[in-house]
Amino acid sequence: MAQNGVNPDWEKKVIEYFKEKLKENNAPKWVPSLNEVPLHYLKPNSFVKFRCMVQDMFDPEFYMGVYETVNRNTKARVLHFGKYRDVAECGPQQEVDLNSPRTTTLERQTFYCVPVPGESVWVKEAYVNANQARVSPSTSYTPSRHKRSYEDDEDMDLQPNKQKDQHMGARQAGNVGGLQWCGEPKRLETEASSGQQLSSLNLSSPFDLNFPLPGEKGPACLVKVYEDWDCFKVNDVLELYGILSVDPVLSILNNDERDASSLLDPMECTDMAEEQRVHSPPASLVPRIHVVLAQKLQHINPLLPACLNKEESKTCKFVSGFMSELSPVRAELLGFLTHALLGDSLAAEYLILHLISTVYTRRDVLPLGKFTVNLSGCPRNSTFTEHLYRIIQHLVPASFRLQMTIENMNHLKFIPHKDYTANRLVSGLLQLPSNTSLVIDETLLEQGQLDTPGVHNVTALSNLITWQKVDYDFSYHQMEFPCNINVFITSEGRSLLPADCQIHLQPQLMPPNMEEYMNSLLSAVLPSVLNKFRIYLTLLRFLDYSISDEITKAVEDDFVEMRKNDPQSITADDLHQLLIVARFLSLSAGQTTLSRERWLRAKQLESLRRARLQQQKCVNGNEL
Repeated sequence: MAQNGVNPDWEKKVIEYFKEKLKENNAPKWVPSLNEVPLHYLKPNSFVKFRCMVQDMFDPEFYMGVYETVNRNTKARVLHFGKYRDVAECGPQQEVDLNSPRTTTLERQTFYCVPVPGESVWVKEAYVNANQARVSPSTSYTPSRHKRSYEDDEDMDLQPNKQKDQHMGARQAGNVGGLQWCGEPKRLETEASSGQQLSSLNLSSPFDLNFPLPGEKGPACLVKVYEDWDCFKVNDVLELYGILSVDPVLSILNNDERDASSLLDPMECTDMAEEQRVHSPPASLVPRIHVVLAQKLQHINPLLPACLNKEESKTCKFVSGFMSELSPVRAELLGFLTHALLGDSLAAEYLILHLISTVYTRRDVLPLGKFTVNLSGCPRNSTFTEHLYRIIQHLVPASFRLQMTIENMNHLKFIPHKDYTANRLVSGLLQLPSNTSLVIDETLLEQGQLDTPGVHNVTALSNLITWQKVDYDFSYHQMEFPCNINVFITSEGRSLLPADCQIHLQPQLMPPNMEEYMNSLLSAVLPSVLNKFRIYLTLLRFLDYSISDEITKAVEDDFVEMRKNDPQSITADDLHQLLIVARFLSLSAGQTTLSRERWLRAKQLESLRRARLQQQKCVNGNEL
């Protein structure tokens, strides 16, 4: 860098350089991923990528964009950039001149990011294979020679002392003030003090990484964003490329800041300590990534191009190639799901429509395109629902099975809530990214009493299904977070939850050993065919769809005709449902407009479904 002046274009050049590099010859495959490579294999300040969901957004923070150091002996002055760093460069004989007129304070945003909740095993494996295959043929997890574990580096023995020197240099530069500048920069906290809940100082465990779903693994990261942070929001799924910061000095600094804060009012100190702990966890546990490039992902299916609405020739070629062989893929998928649903081909048709459904727009508050299916008639005291979920897991990129027991409904946290003491959003089960499949198993529901949290959780599920939104709890108010989550409910009788469509299962066979039956079904499908199913179910969500004026007129005439014969036979809601079924039926065949033939097929499917429900009602003698 020019010693005498700052080149304002260097930042643009850095971004352009990485953009160009990543376009070259599968270059992204060579960048080690925090989703796959253990943290201790990666060198500090190396270039990494991370596939994640934005779980929370912290307040913006100030950092020294440009700062000057002075050599204590020679008095030589050097100008440094602070971007993409947590700790100031400050050698043993140098100190930061905090009063330098050339110091520039800038702002950056911090996101708390977690691995994509509910991501399927096949997705993780496909990403690993795509990356490892091009990185190293060896069986070790080391991405390549120069990215070997830095614990194995001979010269790393020197590092702790060097870092201690830097730390000491920082301290001498400006005591506590200098420490904060040289360490993690002082945050600009917009403290919601009015919302402090002093009564419940709920100091959660130091290792609570705030994952939305239980049993999740992988690193959580503090992501520092320098440009266009307004483009991103909570629950977005991102692919990030940036500089990894795991400097142990960060942990030393945070402990020192805590010691300094203990001189303050004890109550305030507890709040500050908790916020400090949550916002600045040890870098070995929650690494920092300084983002150079960030891309919002439309989907996380590694078998498809990342961006499907681009006019790139490669993407267009992929889509048109796949669409040309759609018909046999649909037929095979229908057969596969028919077997999974114990020989019920009508239920399999509806499951396909459900799996490709998506909220394509919102009219006022009404989400259009949601298609929650309730599969009733599931055998009780059987492992059928568990194994059906396993089949779905093999097909979709992200999913979660909610076992709807009284115990779970009363004790699990569904709704994210704001913890004002720690100044963070505490996650809940329903903090899920778009296009997650949520399978609710109601067959496990037994007699019992729902307490207040249980009732709130049922209400939250109902709101999710009806409005495709989750109301996050901010204590003094609720904040609406729109979502796009595919909810599939398995139950014995009719679900307690408000499904869009109920289909009653009619098994054609009942295997004596359900596990064996489902395992053999999965092992009989060729991996290449399974991959086609996965591409099919992701790709069809992104197709445009329209209805011509001519067909609209024909549908209206048809509706009037049906009402004329029997006014009770079809309501406006039924028509809306028919149009949704017709939409996804057309898309499932790769057709982006409604044809007369598909409209008639939709009517046929709906009448078969209704007849089956009616028949079941007569058999049981009660409402289903």
